[in-house]
Amino acid sequence: MLRRQRLYWRFVVVSLQGQMQYRASFLLSMLGQFLATGIEMVGIWALFERFGHLSTWTLPQVAMFYGIVHCAFALADALSSGFDQFSIHVRTGSFDRMLLRPCGTVLQLMGQEFALRRIGRLAQGMVVLIWAIGALPTRWGWLQVALLGFTLLGGVCLFFGLIVIQATMVFWTTETLELMNTMTYGGVETAQYPVTIYQPALRRFFTLVVPLACVTYFPVVALLGVEDSLGTSRIFQHLAPLAGLLFLWGALQLWKYGVRHYTSTGS
Repeated sequence: MLRRQRLYWRFVVVSLQGQMQYRASFLLSMLGQFLATGIEMVGIWALFERFGHLSTWTLPQVAMFYGIVHCAFALADALSSGFDQFSIHVRTGSFDRMLLRPCGTVLQLMGQEFALRRIGRLAQGMVVLIWAIGALPTRWGWLQVALLGFTLLGGVCLFFGLIVIQATMVFWTTETLELMNTMTYGGVETAQYPVTIYQPALRRFFTLVVPLACVTYFPVVALLGVEDSLGTSRIFQHLAPLAGLLFLWGALQLWKYGVRHYTSTGS
């Protein structure tokens, strides 16, 4: 395990050194990420400025959802760039070389590129999250801080798992399925609002199939200290982010299945 960690950090260092060779490009890309995601928050602010509230939810409460989901997705996106570009390896046959190396394919793809430019989205999400925490009357103690960290971890694992599943489908489709973007980028758009505003069928899907609600809505309800209109208990709300870790575990099992059935390009 320690050897793998050291190897991964070497991959990260090499990736960061390569990105820093073009600092102006990196800074512009990071700024673009910050501004592009910031426009979304401006849209949410405009919504509340016009209508005052969203059902029973206030702007600072929705900002909490927004900040958490964008921070989680930014970290997952930075860690999983190799999986996001996996279709290139299958088309060119370069994945064959990965299979011959004495190192797991997951570690190689994770270390292929640590997308530091995603720090723009991360910074924007953190700004909104910090503002929401300051604007809400919630009192923060060690339990709330621990739950926030656990929620972010669950969110990172969930989005990472979605990207791994997207890459796994490439073993059979060769090209990345754009349908999966509705679960990743579309999932971010969905989870930045309370799940209670959606229809029951959609709520069940994002709780039981792709558990976005478990890494955003339920723990945020506990952090805010409000009653859940869906009737869940505080214990469930605190344990809900565990679904993100389980989802990633399942995605990695599917990845192993896909690797075992990989037939190479024949080149």
